[in-house]
Amino acid sequence: MEACKMKTNRAKDIMNIAVMNFKVWTGDKETNLAHIEEYTVAAAKRGADLVLFPEMCLMGYDYFVDETIPMEQKIAVTETAQGPSVKRIEKVAKDYGVYVIFGMSEKMSEDATDLYNSAVVLGPDGFIGTYQKIHPFGTENLWCKKGETPFMFDTEWGPIGLGICYDSYQFPELVRYYVYKGARLYLNPTAVIEEIPNEGSREAFVRCYTPHLEYSVLASSVYIASSNLTGYDNASYFGGGSMVIGPKTNAFGEVDVVRYIGDDRDYQAKMFIGTIDLSLAVRHQCTVNPYAGTPDFRPEIYKKFYEDLEEK
Repeated sequence: MEACKMKTNRAKDIMNIAVMNFKVWTGDKETNLAHIEEYTVAAAKRGADLVLFPEMCLMGYDYFVDETIPMEQKIAVTETAQGPSVKRIEKVAKDYGVYVIFGMSEKMSEDATDLYNSAVVLGPDGFIGTYQKIHPFGTENLWCKKGETPFMFDTEWGPIGLGICYDSYQFPELVRYYVYKGARLYLNPTAVIEEIPNEGSREAFVRCYTPHLEYSVLASSVYIASSNLTGYDNASYFGGGSMVIGPKTNAFGEVDVVRYIGDDRDYQAKMFIGTIDLSLAVRHQCTVNPYAGTPDFRPEIYKKFYEDLEEK
């Protein structure tokens, strides 16, 4: 694996991103799909280059973790990446020249019975691919299979990495892998619950949600874009807080973190759009340390750690 390679041609630095607190309609694919379509058009008209939607926003998160809904029904409503829902948003992405990422359940063929918690990636030229969540959380494991493959897609801003929710909060290996491969931006479609009406629920939500994302910025000098569900799905109340955070310049040459777009305390259903400068994502651990002559990041050493674990 070659470290830290960017595209031969200079990647663009200045990018407009839209993230959103998305209010899902449980099990109502048509309403959710219409909102994805309309938000995408609105974002594109406001100059967005990339529009990020939350995890499982096509049908809702609660629909699939609800054990009273038969698995056969969940399989029946799930589409492939070539299904009508993806095709509909693909047309919008092509018509408006934007990248669109949204979450849905996915099956690999029409007659498949295995389902995945996936994120679809569309671009100005159409369908790019899907990422299957590598680390399903809790009861998600009752309905979806574990994904096995990281997913990056190339853009005029360089490669962009993608994870889903739990992938991003507890498994920094995935973010670091993308950064090592050249990504300056990581996307996190997510579904994080706020446990209302418990006292202090908002503070608990922010303490759980924000620091985990900030860690990746601090550790890897990368931008993180996160879009969350908001409000009631069925049984769950989701906390919103969609935002884009990234590295900050300071007088000491140290990595700091700042929120560029959105607000981790805002739970209203809305879209946030803004501009970031990816040149600030210096990916310090993957660039050559002038005192060592090599990057500080040493994956060949870490690989040995994991080999030791496998032996045990």
